[in-house]
This record gives sequence, structure tokens and C-alpha cells, in this order.
Amino acid sequence: GEEGRGFSYLECYELSVRLAAVLSERMNIKKGDRVAVLAQNELEYIILFFATQRLGAILVPVNFRFTTSEVGHIVSDCGAKLLIAQQSLWPVAEPLKESVKLWNFDGPNGLLEAMHSPTPLQPLDYVSSFEDPCMILYTSGTTGFPKGAVISYRMIFWNSINTGLRLNLTQSDVVATFLPLFHTGGWNVLTTPCLHRGAKVVLLKKFDADLILNLCESEKVSVLFGVPTTMDFLRRSPRFNQVNLASVRYAIVGGEPMPLDLIKVWEDRGIPVRQGYGLTEFGPNVFSLNEEDSQRKMGSIGFPNFYIETRVVDGEGHEVPVGEVGELILKGPVAMSGYWNNEKATREVMKDGWLYTGDLVRRDDEGYFFVVGRKKEMYISGGENVYPAEVEKVLRSLQGVREAAVIGVKHLRWGEAGRAFISLEDEKKSITEERLKEHCLKHLAKYKVPAEFIIMRDLPKTESGKIAKKMLVDGVSSSVQ
Repeated sequence: GEEGRGFSYLECYELSVRLAAVLSERMNIKKGDRVAVLAQNELEYIILFFATQRLGAILVPVNFRFTTSEVGHIVSDCGAKLLIAQQSLWPVAEPLKESVKLWNFDGPNGLLEAMHSPTPLQPLDYVSSFEDPCMILYTSGTTGFPKGAVISYRMIFWNSINTGLRLNLTQSDVVATFLPLFHTGGWNVLTTPCLHRGAKVVLLKKFDADLILNLCESEKVSVLFGVPTTMDFLRRSPRFNQVNLASVRYAIVGGEPMPLDLIKVWEDRGIPVRQGYGLTEFGPNVFSLNEEDSQRKMGSIGFPNFYIETRVVDGEGHEVPVGEVGELILKGPVAMSGYWNNEKATREVMKDGWLYTGDLVRRDDEGYFFVVGRKKEMYISGGENVYPAEVEKVLRSLQGVREAAVIGVKHLRWGEAGRAFISLEDEKKSITEERLKEHCLKHLAKYKVPAEFIIMRDLPKTESGKIAKKMLVDGVSSSVQ
């Protein structure tokens, strides 16, 4: 998107065949070998994805914001045979040269040069099978070291089938991918499903609101993907009301519930909003809320997509009644194969064919699902369960509040209480702690109302644009009186 370069499907095929030959002959990459990549979103990254598949090797995308020690953990954990790093990231990769073979992504004698070399176009045979792993995606590590979710060909295929059916994708579609390729959203929300159909994928190295809006007009983007934070940045851009967005059929939004005011802003521009839900371990396209329900069922993730079984269970694994909160568990062909080299962690989340998501949900009497929080985020105040997502939804409904995040902290009287972090639509128009508390008391039981409100300019974000609660939790050291 930034450079205007592009490859046809034929060129992608020819380049991937050449690169597979180079990886095999020069780097001795064979079936089952792990190839780690430390790079931003580049067109050649996609070519590498297909080249490793031809060899039966396993691609391991690494967060390009990581330090040497963090990259080293992943390289060691997956047992990478090769680490391919961009020249700009070489200082991070080079200290690891004693533990893994290094190859430059875009420097002299590097991957780009090899890809365009005059290697004869004699395709090596595919050696992969449907259940083989093709990728390891490391989770964000909110509870310690990142874990590597093993992504199989089966998982990517069925995720594509699900996505295409649910979103009515065709070869005529055009999508813009700005989420990083070390994130499941970068690969599997729209990129791999669109490549499967022969559609056009516009790849961006990073999120740039003005550029994305310009591309919507110039490339005629038909399906837009984001999280509430990126959708908010897009609508705040001066280009939002200037560009022609007639080609955009709808926007799909995940990560967290999108505020009603923001939904209305997009729908006023003629773009319906479809909210959804997914996770690295089960594919990013698990639930979807049709656009006609976006306001009536705001906050809902909708219904499960095709070929997915769902249950909502209590701590004993028993189904809970409609309207009650329980853990969401999932079953289907889009499940990961497990965590790489971590049987204990795999057993904790995969039981009898079901994947335990750790997300707490409830179903209403019409069958719509609502996420109420993470199992590990729930806190107990005065003996009552409090789900941060419920409190955050109420806070975001107050006019003038842009973002809200709630965590549980120690409380001398109640055991635990809520601490709310808020950012405002307009910093010049202050909202007092008393006003926030009043609003919560109108809509929530008293024990759910946070004991403390902290107003910040912006809340910290993860690479995918979601609010980084771990950073807020790590910054908490004191209890509330």
C-alpha cells in the first residue's frame, strides 16, 4: 500500500517456487524445520509463506517490536533452524547468531535477492499433508512467556471456508491488511481467505488512517477490517468525510465491543458494521453479528460461524442456563493442534476435543452471545463476581468517554474493587470522577462500580490495536482504601 508495488498470482507462484528451491538447496530447509521471520509486513513475506509450505517447513512469524531476549525465547522454544531478519532489525537478530542460522531478508545475498535469482522454474513437489503444521503463532504472553499455537493446513483451510461463507467473499473483493503478520488477524481474518478466492489483498506495513482511507477509494476496498480503536482513528481522520467509500460493503470489527456512537458514525457514512469474535487458538473468525443487528444487539458477538460447535459451561463443565454467565468452549476443524512443545498448557485448554477459551459469555433468549470478560480478569468484590467488560460497556456509554478499561485491585474492606482507566473524546471537556461514578450507579449494582477512576490521554494498546490491560495491571502497585 505504501509503495504501489504488486504481484499477480502467477508471479507469486513463480517467486515461491524459486524461493523454495533456494531454501532447500542453500539453507537445507526440509519438512518440519522451523523458519522464524523478523520483519514488517512485506509482499515477499507472503511469498515466503507459500515457499515454506512447498517444503513442508513451518513458518514462525516473530513480533518485530521484540527485544533480542524476547526473540531469543521464541527461536529457542520452537527450535528454529533459520531466522530471517530485515536489515533494519539486524541489531536485534545478530546477537542470536550462535544459536540459530541468520539470513538477511532484504540485504545483500538475502531473501529478496535469492527470490529474483535465475533459478530454473522446476517446482519441487509438495510434501505437506492436511494435518501438518504450517505455522506457529506465538500468543501475546499476558500470563508469562508467549506460547506457540500450532496452526495446521486444516485450520487455515476451514477458517477460510467459514470466513468466505459468512462474509460472502468472492474473487472481486479487495481488502486492506494492516495488522502485523505475527498476529492471526494479519494472516487469517482476511488475507488467507482472500488469497484462497483469488481476491486482491493490499498489504500495509503499519496502520495509517489517511492512507487506508485513500486506498479505500483508489483500490476500491470492499471489506474493511479493524478493531474499535482503529475504526475510531479512521473516523477522526480529515479524509473520512472526503474520500469516496462507496465500494466498502461493510466493516468487520473484532477485539472488543464497538461503542454505539462509533457504529452510528460509520453507518451514517453508508458502511454497516459487523462485529465478531475469534482467537489465535481457534482462528480469528468464530462468531459474527450480522450488520442489521449492529445497533439492536450492540455488544453482541452474534452467532457461531459454520462448522463450529459451542457450549457455555460452569466450573464443573456443565451447561449453564440461558442468561447466565459461563466459560465459552469450542469444537471444530478450526482448532489449533496444540501449543508447540508445551503439553501441560495444551492439556489445560484442550479437553475431550473441546477448546476452553477462558472467555466468559452469556446467551440471551434469542440465542445471541455476549462476551462479559476474561475468566482471569473477573474479580470478586464483597463476595460478588464482577466482570470488567460489563462495567466498561457502561462507562463507554457516557457521552464524552472514548475508551474504558477496568481491572480488579486489592481492597482493604471488600477484598477486591475496580480501578477504571478512562480516555476522553475531547481533553478540553473534563469529566469528573464524581460524574463517572454517578453514571455507573445509575446503570450498575453498587458493588460493580469502580472504587477509583483514572483519566489518561490514551490507554496503552497492543500491536493489534486492542487495549493492553497487562500494561495497566503491571502499573498497579497500591490497593484501594
